[in-house]
Amino acid sequence: MVGQTALVTGAGSGIGRGAAMKLASRGAYVGLLGRTEDELRDALAEIRSAGGDGMVLVADVSDDQAMKQAVATLLSERDGLHMVVANAGVNGTWAPIDDLMPEEFDKTIAINLRGTFLTLHHCVGPMKLTGGSIVVVSSINGTRTFTTPGATAYSATKAAQLAMVQQLSLELGRHGIRINAVCPGAIDTSIDDNTALRGREQTEVPVAFPEGDIPLTGGESGSIEEVAEVIHFLLSSASRHVTGTPIWVDGGQSLLR
Repeated sequence: MVGQTALVTGAGSGIGRGAAMKLASRGAYVGLLGRTEDELRDALAEIRSAGGDGMVLVADVSDDQAMKQAVATLLSERDGLHMVVANAGVNGTWAPIDDLMPEEFDKTIAINLRGTFLTLHHCVGPMKLTGGSIVVVSSINGTRTFTTPGATAYSATKAAQLAMVQQLSLELGRHGIRINAVCPGAIDTSIDDNTALRGREQTEVPVAFPEGDIPLTGGESGSIEEVAEVIHFLLSSASRHVTGTPIWVDGGQSLLR
């Protein structure tokens, strides 16, 4: 991983930032991509203070031209692209299906699913020259659990991300590119800040869980570091024979729901 180049989307905060820090600490040069420049510059300063390096790439993952330019900018400074973490996403609006507005549905699809597509669309070409590894950050929602009230758009994007991973694992294998999915459960991040929730009582189906609905931790949420470690594993040579595979990072949470 030393000397290789990685692109991480949604790198300014949460799991994306944690993954970028982890990769930089292992010697990768990291392109930190996101919409909020101040967050990205803060992340880069932290990486450099720890002895790593990278660059800030300001772009909206749902914007085709912006993503094309961001990848081109990274490649203009680096000799190849070896690792990609397609992480950028939002919870969006959670509401009953007859109350969820088309524009709310479209926004979640644009960021979570179109954003993943555009990330892969612009990164796979350069990666065909070198081989490498891709990790898509999906979720337990839409892959193992369907109990989050009103999360139709969000769950649909997360299910589609896993389908893309499994489809592309076959397409990209001949080019020496591996692609896998990480599916976190409850993780201590600020993603709830971009959640709009309406009509929960109309969609929620109450379930009585055993005490502590994350069996491994007695109900305590997982950490960003724990997800970042799995992402690092999937990008490293330690997982060189692993592709098309989801890994649920949830302490057993999704097996109860």
